[in-house]
Amino acid sequence: MVYMIRKAKKDDWEQIKSIYENGIASGLATFETKSPHTYEQWMLKANSECMLIVHDEQYILGWCKLTSISDRLAYSGVGEVSIYVHPTAHGKGVGDLLLKNLIHLSEEQGFWTLQASMFPENNRSLYLHKKNGFREVGIRKKIGKLNGKWRDNVLLERRSSLVGLDQ
Repeated sequence: MVYMIRKAKKDDWEQIKSIYENGIASGLATFETKSPHTYEQWMLKANSECMLIVHDEQYILGWCKLTSISDRLAYSGVGEVSIYVHPTAHGKGVGDLLLKNLIHLSEEQGFWTLQASMFPENNRSLYLHKKNGFREVGIRKKIGKLNGKWRDNVLLERRSSLVGLDQ
């Protein structure tokens, strides 16, 4: 199967939303219980240069985006990774293609640290991030509730080997 990758655009929203809703339904991907209503809401804090989709000839198979973690200047080069793959595309390299390209784009945009947080049960995502140079920073115990139940998050980060090297 040949996959293509490109920046996400507004016309992609319905398929992006559907993939996100699959992630919500899995109970493994997010604390959110519903998706944003509009593309504009979805990309509120996102870096528009760091929003990608992978697709085949017909469908979007996965998406990723990078959002700022803070408005403070000191953290201007730190972004949070969101990555979602359609269930039918799991295990086919879609997530790896997205994350590798997101890392490259993030460095072009001046990001020196990427972070990701996920439920400890999300083995696919943990593996994907660690495979791409993320390291586990720690576990945030009972950081939030999902459907009335306290959940932990594993916090991972990746420091660029190209950006933010000055002393």
